[in-house]
Amino acid sequence: MADPATEAFLAHRNLLFTVAYEMLGSAADAEDVLQETWLRWSGVDLDEVRDRRAYLVRITTRQALTRLRTLGRRKESYVGAWLPEPLLTAPDVAEDVALADSVSMAMMLVLETLGPTERAVFVLREVFDVRYDEIAETVDRSTAAVRQIAHRARAHVAARRPRRTVSPAQARNALDAFRRAVETGDLQALVDVLAADVVLVGDGGGIKQAIPRPISGADRVARLLTGGWGRIAGLASMEPAQVNGYPALIVRLNGELDMVVAVRVDDGRIGGLYAVRNPEKLSHMARENTLRR
Repeated sequence: MADPATEAFLAHRNLLFTVAYEMLGSAADAEDVLQETWLRWSGVDLDEVRDRRAYLVRITTRQALTRLRTLGRRKESYVGAWLPEPLLTAPDVAEDVALADSVSMAMMLVLETLGPTERAVFVLREVFDVRYDEIAETVDRSTAAVRQIAHRARAHVAARRPRRTVSPAQARNALDAFRRAVETGDLQALVDVLAADVVLVGDGGGIKQAIPRPISGADRVARLLTGGWGRIAGLASMEPAQVNGYPALIVRLNGELDMVVAVRVDDGRIGGLYAVRNPEKLSHMARENTLRR
């Protein structure tokens, strides 16, 4: 039988992983944060803890903030565009619309534009509904200051988030049309499923070949994709998956996982394509990840 500290940690582990991942955009770093959280939690006198969930979230957030600053330095020397680490997610994540939206690749990229404290405040308040006074204790600010930070962060995110949240079915339809057009080399059909201002971002991390900088415009993106697929069509396959709570595509080359393509869908058309090839970011695609609020 597990001791009370272990039982509490395991009971909230999926929640704590979700907090850390939304703070960092890196599943590997989120796992490291959970290890650090456990080390600190195991030394706490539980008789002094009124709310174990809140206490664990506080430790996790503080560790994530420390890790986020280190991660920021790593990103400065990263080769090419940096994208969040994709997660193969369980079906129930999509059923929680707010959670799915908060971990979508498009929203994770928006969170990247916030400062560390703003990100912590936004994630805790908007995703996990943590009280302002609890957030204040976590980030070492006054409650009034946290309310101001939350207001600024909400406005910042609102100006940059996807124009409108679409249903998984709409995203799936757009992705199915995209897949058929790429596989058949139908340039016009591909242009038709892409938004006029679509942006394609690739992340190879300097390990795998990827486009060195984002490409925008439906015609340019469509020509690049159809031409690229034509060169590997006999060796590659695409299959649907649920990644970060939304429909996505897994690309296999010679039967091995080569790339994950997540999308942002606006008004029925694909407005963002996020292609992750860096093998160091694909380890959490081997099994479903359970996320919790």
